[in-house]
Amino acid sequence: MIEIRGLTKRYGDKAAVQDLSLSLAEGEIFAFLGPNGAGKTTTLKVLAGLIRPTCGAVTIGGHDILTDGLAARRLISYVPDEPFLYEKLTAREFIRMVGDLYGMEREKTEERMGVLAQQFEITGFMDDLCETFSHGMKQRVVIAAALLHEPRALVIDEVTVGLDPKMTRVLKNALQRLAHAHGVSVLLSTHVLSVAQEVADRIGILTEGRLVAVGTLDELRALQAQRGGRAD
Repeated sequence: MIEIRGLTKRYGDKAAVQDLSLSLAEGEIFAFLGPNGAGKTTTLKVLAGLIRPTCGAVTIGGHDILTDGLAARRLISYVPDEPFLYEKLTAREFIRMVGDLYGMEREKTEERMGVLAQQFEITGFMDDLCETFSHGMKQRVVIAAALLHEPRALVIDEVTVGLDPKMTRVLKNALQRLAHAHGVSVLLSTHVLSVAQEVADRIGILTEGRLVAVGTLDELRALQAQRGGRAD
């Protein structure tokens, strides 16, 4: 579903991402794990079509993000680490706007919005202005909006930022259900090992823009043990 080949993004002399290649299957949850500045956000923004790569190729469902961007973006949703909402809209108006942007029929939008509002417990403030929301409330609205059109690929930057423990659990369960029951490909970033460990099918370690290791948690532990053995 998601193919990244030789992705490089440079800002002047600095390489934020270097020669990154990755393939994500339908129904797989993949976590980028790494410290701040490792290249996680840059990679996800390229996938979402928000910034252009210096070189390399990215396809979503077979559609190149540069040459066939509209078709690619119809299949994907992106949740940034800082939720953006139009402050003078209510949550309901914002989610409806997202449905309109994706060309959804209003009846379908209302049906999906009702389901997602209950799932992420935003029913009680759907008609409040977004400017009144806490960070966590904004994050829940943005996640609901991202899932509205039933994307085939979901990209989430710093997946649990701003969420309390209860909503973190709700989101983790939702991601696993989307992937394993509905075949959605989920690519998320985190700097917290426990999040990647609990949610992801595979984990990729990013360091200074390079993907230095990829595998299941057990495979990464085995690789670490091997490297530790050699270092001794």
